[in-house]
Amino acid sequence: MNERALSFGSVAAAYERYRPGYPDELVDAVLDYAQGPRDSRRPPVRTALEIGAGTGKATRAFAARGVAVTATEPDAAMLAELRRQVPAASFQSTFEELPVGPTYDLVFAAAALHWTDPAGRWERVAALLNPRGTFASFGGPLQLADPTIEQAVRSVTRRYLDSDDIPSPDGTPSDSPMQWPGTELLRSPLFTDVRQSTIERRVTMSDHEYVAHLSTISAYLQLPEPARLQVLAEVLQVLPLEVTMNADLTLHLARRSA
Repeated sequence: MNERALSFGSVAAAYERYRPGYPDELVDAVLDYAQGPRDSRRPPVRTALEIGAGTGKATRAFAARGVAVTATEPDAAMLAELRRQVPAASFQSTFEELPVGPTYDLVFAAAALHWTDPAGRWERVAALLNPRGTFASFGGPLQLADPTIEQAVRSVTRRYLDSDDIPSPDGTPSDSPMQWPGTELLRSPLFTDVRQSTIERRVTMSDHEYVAHLSTISAYLQLPEPARLQVLAEVLQVLPLEVTMNADLTLHLARRSA
């Protein structure tokens, strides 16, 4: 885990308040894949392990469907916020330190898998899954829908940051039909039936809410505090009172090989 991955604890309350949750459509897609049609004889998803749960945005979405989610989070402050928000089993751990022993029907990561160590990543995921269990990874950036506003904001932020995006961990181009981690899952003999889909989502925020959201992004958290406060103040000046975000989610699903 690098410094950027562990930077969120300082803004745990803001993360909980200004990061959007996950829609029912996403949970439906994961559970429908895992359980299959009614005549498939696949058992329902009863247990799940979440990697890098943050403040529990995805945890609560699956727990609301009756799934017993065990949430893991390496940052103590984020974990404390999760425990205030979600009545789910949870413990502090990096993905690499998770005990391999208990296995689950579902292992999932919500905008967190890119922080894990690629060495042995899929072997560990497979070891945490029941036979034919399901792995799910989902997330996506929030991008300003209006290109004029996007350009105005970018004209400010480029003076402080080259980009606030997280590059593809395996170097997959952004226009590739299959994105990471689907690219790695396809290459792994430990998984089969790899699928990728997009769930459209739009989020509307006030100007202040958008800036508060930016303050929870790791690229900004890595800036020295004076620079961070300055860039956020300048972004606020070029925004209208309300902005709409393209917040599409890319979902990857795979099944543990027999």
